[in-house]
Amino acid sequence: MATMIEHWVGGKRVADPGGRRAPVFNPATGQQRAEVALASAAEVDEAVRVAGAAFEDWSQSSLSRRAKILFAFRELVNSHVEQLAELITDEHGKVLADARGEVQRGLEVIEFACGIPHLLKGEYSDQVSAGIDTFSFREPLGVVAGITPFNFPVMVPMWMHPVAIACGNTFVLKPSERDPSASLLVAELWQRAGLPDGVFNVVHGDREAVDALLDSPDVAAVSFVGSTPIARYIHQRASATGKRVQALGGAKNHAVVLPDADLDFAADHLVAAAFGSAGERCMAISATVAVGPAADRLVEVVSDKARAVKVGPGRDSDSEMGPVITQAAKDRIEALIGGGADQGARLSVDGRGLRVDGSDGFFVGPTVIDGVTPEMDVYREEIFGPVLSVLRVETVEEAIELINANPYGNGTAIFTSSGDAARRFQRGVRVGMIGINVPIPVPMAYYSFGGWKDSLFGDKHVHGAEGVSFYTRGKVVTSRWPEHQAGSAASYSFPTTS
Repeated sequence: MATMIEHWVGGKRVADPGGRRAPVFNPATGQQRAEVALASAAEVDEAVRVAGAAFEDWSQSSLSRRAKILFAFRELVNSHVEQLAELITDEHGKVLADARGEVQRGLEVIEFACGIPHLLKGEYSDQVSAGIDTFSFREPLGVVAGITPFNFPVMVPMWMHPVAIACGNTFVLKPSERDPSASLLVAELWQRAGLPDGVFNVVHGDREAVDALLDSPDVAAVSFVGSTPIARYIHQRASATGKRVQALGGAKNHAVVLPDADLDFAADHLVAAAFGSAGERCMAISATVAVGPAADRLVEVVSDKARAVKVGPGRDSDSEMGPVITQAAKDRIEALIGGGADQGARLSVDGRGLRVDGSDGFFVGPTVIDGVTPEMDVYREEIFGPVLSVLRVETVEEAIELINANPYGNGTAIFTSSGDAARRFQRGVRVGMIGINVPIPVPMAYYSFGGWKDSLFGDKHVHGAEGVSFYTRGKVVTSRWPEHQAGSAASYSFPTTS
């Protein structure tokens, strides 16, 4: 009998014994490793109710108490990095080193949230008018929800729940049903850190669970990371019920390589950024824009490095790239590769049909497609696989125009030794996150993560100062403590300073 992965509500594992189930696979073997419970709307409503009851006390807790629990949670996550990484590898497929890195980047957000007493400091203005002071502070929203993708089952939820909880909210997480186990371990670590039961909850599920969260009148805000069509849907449906929403969508991230760049350096980083985690990153470089006469040499070097990538199971210490998440994902990726060739692109490295000895896993090899144009499906679609498309232009201005014409605006990078070109690039592209000789410009936790255009629906990015702003609402108080004076009267004119 397959292992059952249950929900976490009110500090314990729960699941309807007669409820719906979905299989959870190990992508490296192609074999089912567990079953996950799929929450009904009623089960989601119960988790929201429990979180709402917990909010009454948690929202009034002192900043000192919250910070102590966050520090304890940080230490527990840090001591369970290996266990979390193994769960990620077994259900997502990424190699262990990559999984450890994911947990580390999540830890950085916890560390940021540990500074919540400073982050929630308000402002104070003395004597704004005679005998009158003005000050501000921020309060939590209530029950908030996070709907997160399969590609970062630890890091992306940690972009959300440490900040939300530190701000005094209670949290309901709906992780991907494809790799759900890490979320339960995180829930147990929160409990061991001293977080009161009901403050952090996990409900697994599919669209039924998502829609129940979006429609619930008792959920104040929703955070989402995933594909653009789903992000647009979540933003529209949740906004229609009056919720605050941040919905991060898909990406088509470009890396521009100028003729003055160090081609070996650029190629090394392009290959790592395109094929790390089998390309299943919203910040993966999926399109290289080769500028001018260096294009042929760049394609040659990148292709040689792509062929040398060691593909295998994530738990194999020699593996540099693991499988993709499902058979369906593999089939879609390989179809897009074939479509690119059919539409006139050149397959410099073809990763289709890769077989890993002794495995029926969902493997696709690193693929380099040269001569891609913006009209081709392999460029227009977010592939979410180990595929690097190469486009060619003559100038950095043409590269900027190409990037700005794309509907996505998540991340981009430029490789150059010219400060002038880099400055023109960073000011000219309409993209939220930019790397200069850095291929994956994911900001540190004390900055905020998010794109522009069809990569973001809503006006707030995740974590950092914008994360704190998203999970709180402000109050401004104007106060006066007058001494009683006989005959004093209020004015009927609009109040002004004096």
